[in-house]
Amino acid sequence: SKCYLLKPKRKHTGNNPYKCKQCNKAFSTKSRFIIHQRIHTGEKPYQCCQCYKAFSQNSTLKIHMRTHTHTGEKPYQCSQCDKAFSLNSNLKVHMRTHIAE
Repeated sequence: SKCYLLKPKRKHTGNNPYKCKQCNKAFSTKSRFIIHQRIHTGEKPYQCCQCYKAFSQNSTLKIHMRTHTHTGEKPYQCSQCDKAFSLNSNLKVHMRTHIAE
């Protein structure tokens, strides 16, 4: 579609019309600008319904929700051994065990 083709083009042309007044970062889309503003405002509109922890982005909440679900899903696979983890942060901690090897 035409919309799909035009979106990436704006990013590559350097056209970033949404500029943060607090830190001068600029963004190509209004949605990314709004998400960025939450860094300065501290707004966290997405809340976990199980532990009530709040997040600035819905995607971060979804990642957090894996800590509460016991589906067994472990999408983060260690490249050095057979271990897998539900959270990327746990994989990063685990990877340190291979440094000494």
